[in-house]
Amino acid sequence: MRVTSCAIVVAGLLIGGAFVLGPRSSARPTETEPVRKATGIEKRELWTTSKVAGSPEPPDPFVMVKAYPKLSFNEALELTAVPGQKLWALAERPGKFYVFDMDSAKTEKKLVLDVKRGIYGLALHPKFAENGYFYVSSITAGDKPDGTRISRYTVTDREKMTADPKSEKVVFTWPSGGHNGGCMRFGPDGFLYLSTGDGSGIADGLETGQNLGTVLGKVLRIDVDKEADGKPYAIPADNPFVSTPGARGEVWAYGIRQCWKISFDSATGDLWAGEVGQDLWEMVYKIQKGGNYGWSVTEGSHPFRPERKKGPTPVLKPVVEHNHTEARSITGGFVYHGKKHPELKGAYVYGDFDTGRTWMLKFDTKADRVTAHTELAKTNFRIVAWGQDHDGEVYALNFIDGGIYRFEPNPSVAQERVVFPRKLSETGLFASTKDHAPEKGLIPYSVNAELWSDGASKERFIAVPGESKIEYETMTYPQPAPGSVPGWRFPNGTVLVKTFSLETEPGKKRRLETRLLVASVLGGTEEYGDQVWNGYTYIWNDDQTDAELADKKGVDREYTIKTAAGEKKQKWHFPSRAECNMCHTVTAKYALGVNTAQLNRDHNYHGVVANQLATLDHIGIFTKKLPAPAEKLPKLVDYRDEKASVEDRARAYLHANCSHCHRKWGGGNAEFQLLATLPVGELGVLNTKPGQGSFDLKDPRILAPGDPSRSMIYHRMTLTGLGRMPHIASNVVDEPALKLVHDWIKQMK
Repeated sequence: MRVTSCAIVVAGLLIGGAFVLGPRSSARPTETEPVRKATGIEKRELWTTSKVAGSPEPPDPFVMVKAYPKLSFNEALELTAVPGQKLWALAERPGKFYVFDMDSAKTEKKLVLDVKRGIYGLALHPKFAENGYFYVSSITAGDKPDGTRISRYTVTDREKMTADPKSEKVVFTWPSGGHNGGCMRFGPDGFLYLSTGDGSGIADGLETGQNLGTVLGKVLRIDVDKEADGKPYAIPADNPFVSTPGARGEVWAYGIRQCWKISFDSATGDLWAGEVGQDLWEMVYKIQKGGNYGWSVTEGSHPFRPERKKGPTPVLKPVVEHNHTEARSITGGFVYHGKKHPELKGAYVYGDFDTGRTWMLKFDTKADRVTAHTELAKTNFRIVAWGQDHDGEVYALNFIDGGIYRFEPNPSVAQERVVFPRKLSETGLFASTKDHAPEKGLIPYSVNAELWSDGASKERFIAVPGESKIEYETMTYPQPAPGSVPGWRFPNGTVLVKTFSLETEPGKKRRLETRLLVASVLGGTEEYGDQVWNGYTYIWNDDQTDAELADKKGVDREYTIKTAAGEKKQKWHFPSRAECNMCHTVTAKYALGVNTAQLNRDHNYHGVVANQLATLDHIGIFTKKLPAPAEKLPKLVDYRDEKASVEDRARAYLHANCSHCHRKWGGGNAEFQLLATLPVGELGVLNTKPGQGSFDLKDPRILAPGDPSRSMIYHRMTLTGLGRMPHIASNVVDEPALKLVHDWIKQMK
């Protein structure tokens, strides 16, 4: 194996293709042999017919703005107020713990400690001003019975805020290797509450959720101010299962999969939790003493493995649930008690890591019901944590840029709304929607390495409004991010168009949907979020004459596919608006396929074959001329080109299908990358143990050289349901790609 190999190479492409695309023409078979020219379009025509403006939904009441614009952190993971001081404490996942002033005009951050291992939680003792104690939950590498630990450290000088690593005292441990939890909060009673996770990567494989004999899959409650029974902590006498035979006395509540952030209501003392679900649901819980929250007998209020043995207490329902069309990884927040936004008073504020959306709910404890539940703001953030200051204001922590954000009223609420097109024919993108003939000015394009879409073929167009132009490779944020190449910056109102078609019977294709990705340029800089991209799906009617805007929550439909071997049913998922933002992120430069490496190839422009980059350069679509001829610019291998090496083809496939998440700050909750721009040895995959469960593989690795059967990358491509990767937008295994990745791994040494 060439560990320095990279799939961004200059390689020849076969110009097959019986289809042609061009301005004001739909794809259709060529009647004559295509001719090669230096450029495929002689002169740029302007697109002036756009009706894609506004939003089909009412504006959210808030936007999120950076609260500390002069501060940023690396993989920030936890934010908490320092007791008795106007200071924030912030933990970075790689192991560093900082403090900084709550005054946003101050710009200094002070390193308190570097534990030099992965941090997953941080809590300061309520009497920190007196004892200097703070507690860190951290994880050591690999599956270990004591791999997750709670350690106490001491700040000896509260003015200088420095701690000695040698002051560590391990207080509590539990097994690592799956969902590890790690969030800690001191309750109003002075005891430490912590969430552990079920210790399994998938389906509660260890069946810990309902088992009171293990601390996994629980919320625990311990007294860290006392020691008892030879332990560096004591178990409070009023814990609910202290007297239950076989139960761990530390358990406060159970049936937990992975509570990602718990918090106490500073007014009522209620304990709230955001629970990350598995197949279909995300939950918010109000944690009660001795409460059973169902996992893995249920997922929220829905059956999951109902045949499994239940714990001794009834299963409690979530306060609210979100299905996976709008949320994928709930991040629990805080009950708001600030003064800046009176309408949020007493509301539990929380968000979602994958989609960047935020919500509030108000709960009437006496009536035991939700009295209000609304969305607050849509963001492109990876909301990994929330913090609450001494005044009760709440702040969101963005994992991508390490920024801290606050709510501000949305100025769009007071503006007159623009009517958003409900039909594809109303968008101004097609001269003839029925014939799929684009309007003047739309530029067709194709890519080197396609995203797998369950066997669908695609037709693509770039719609840049008026005389506006694209900035070539000026998007670099966030950095440093090894292997992440610059992206193109598109002008306001740009629309990327992609129509999906399935061959429903031999020689006959049916258009299923046309997706739009729309750019909105905001003020400010790239670092602070100067653009937003929104995705919309239009579903084609049976007559294939037009397409209607899909509901924001998405929809699934089933189609009959006729082949020589007979008929089969195929489910097609039309994505929700939120799902679009899961892949089209700032770290992936939003437009996954419209970049130098993907577009550096020949395209058939209605009978004229030419390089796409040279064509775009020729018609003046860029603000500046290209820095070099196309043959000297980066190029992603076409993984279907058998003239290229197996390694380069496999790397290109993984780059196109997986690297938008599996890159630094990409949001994939596994610490490895799949960028083709990095040497294999720098991806973090070779002989690396998986952190999300074993899927019953024997001694699995992310990638086991020479052994596909032990390689998680290969195995998860074989799945069609639980655990499938990619985990959205696909229900069919890509058999040729599966063989390609198998052969690549097999040939490794």
